[in-house]
Amino acid sequence: MDEILRGGLIPRRTYLVRGGPGVGKTILGLHFLDISVRQGEAALFLTFGESEGELRVNARLAGFALGDLAFLDISPSSGQFAEERSYDIFPPSEVEREPVTRRIRETVASLKPARIFVDGMTQLRRLSPNAFQFRGEALAFLRFLCESGATVLFTSESAEGEDDDLQFIADAVIHLELLAGRRRLSVVKFRGSDFRAGYHTLRLCDRGMEVFPRLLPSEFSADFAPEPISFGLPELDRLTHGGLERGAISIITGPSGVGKSTLGMQFVSAAAARGERAAVYLFEEWPETLIRRCRGIKIPVEAMIESGMVRLEHIEPLYFTGDEFARMVRREVEERNTRVVMIDSVSGYRLSVADQDLVGQLHALGKYLQNMGVAVLLINEVERITGDFRVTDVGVSYVADNIIFLRYLELRGEMAKAIGVLKKRLSDFEKTLREFAITPEGIRIGGPLRGLRGILSGNPEWAEGEPPAR
Repeated sequence: MDEILRGGLIPRRTYLVRGGPGVGKTILGLHFLDISVRQGEAALFLTFGESEGELRVNARLAGFALGDLAFLDISPSSGQFAEERSYDIFPPSEVEREPVTRRIRETVASLKPARIFVDGMTQLRRLSPNAFQFRGEALAFLRFLCESGATVLFTSESAEGEDDDLQFIADAVIHLELLAGRRRLSVVKFRGSDFRAGYHTLRLCDRGMEVFPRLLPSEFSADFAPEPISFGLPELDRLTHGGLERGAISIITGPSGVGKSTLGMQFVSAAAARGERAAVYLFEEWPETLIRRCRGIKIPVEAMIESGMVRLEHIEPLYFTGDEFARMVRREVEERNTRVVMIDSVSGYRLSVADQDLVGQLHALGKYLQNMGVAVLLINEVERITGDFRVTDVGVSYVADNIIFLRYLELRGEMAKAIGVLKKRLSDFEKTLREFAITPEGIRIGGPLRGLRGILSGNPEWAEGEPPAR
């Protein structure tokens, strides 16, 4: 939240948290008060809805100790249901308002809280005879709290038009919502401060609330030299004129089973062997399966993991959002100095941002890593085994500095594979295609496939006479 609010809240101002039921308004309020409790400051939870007993139980379940947090419970008691009340002379709002305001004044004066959380501000409407008077009294109430020295966070239900007046009164408005099972947050306004616009993912958990700010790559940078990183195989390095550059986004693309992940792991292993930490995020394959496959072709990933130079992380795409995944990658880069990141694959990542802009999310993450000097590998699967050549099926090729493609071929009556480079932004590259094979001894790159035409279609033909003997 502090990152979204460019440092946090401005003291002695009012902040509205609005949203429907179950979006986390009260949890956010507890985080707000918990800081004061931890710092030894007086703090007040003023509730118009849930009782103090219910709030304490729910807070404990959400991971809050609360300590010496003071409560002012103005929620209706069960006894009020059985009471017989008569308002023959004065309307109910006038009869009930004075005791409530007196209790608030006395509590604030005696406690002198640094922070006040008002849960259920819209309940004050029942104490006002009309909307005009409610707005005036709400404004006076909030001013009284701020003038007492407190920073005030208050909530409202976000039903259509019901809290428009409160949005005008507040110095800042934070909107929480729940859509298709996923929670998100946005800041609508913040007087006197900038803020990070747009939607940000949030999650309720046993630690309360976790907020994952939308990634803005322009805010991050690091000094680095865009030098090439070797694949550890001379033929691949010749094909790419030295390897893939630091701070470059590289797409390895091709149909299912052609060897994209294996090629990526060869690059990761070579980088780790030179002392550069790498992180591999698997959206579709379990780490144990990948380790077993690498062991079978003598790519020493297992040893790299044990030494701490490689991290394999399985990502459940239907659980994590794009913002959550970006925060995970950021921690890996900023806290562990990871220099190579591989995402396997774009299709799995796409499920994580099903309700978001795939291209925008991938662009932001890729550019962030690029700005931090990280070599990025994006494993992309295309649906067509043969036929018209396409780099990707989701329109993300524009983010790539390098594009390496793998294709199935039929050569001499046998199925074969070819590898080629389609694009390198920072250097030249070999324009020929080479035969690509995965053997028990590792990846084998053959010589250039000269004399063939139509390779990109997957149905090549020899340009001149019979094919040369092997």
